[in-house]
Amino acid sequence: MAGGTSISVRLDQLLEDRGMTMTELAQRIDLTLANLSILKTGKAKAIRFTTLEAICRELDCQPGDLLTYDQGDDS
Repeated sequence: MAGGTSISVRLDQLLEDRGMTMTELAQRIDLTLANLSILKTGKAKAIRFTTLEAICRELDCQPGDLLTYDQGDDS
């Protein structure tokens, strides 16, 4: 796997669509703002299913709405 990750996090768009701030979401899912920011910026190497479930519950979305996969061009 050359380059960066091919998984993108669409948290900014979901928050904007729902009129919610990062701070509000962090409080609702009991996660630090710093850890949520790491996820939002795509710097996270993993996400717990419990965190993913909490985000999906609070944003009324599916995991596929939050995470996208880009195959990119390996040539």
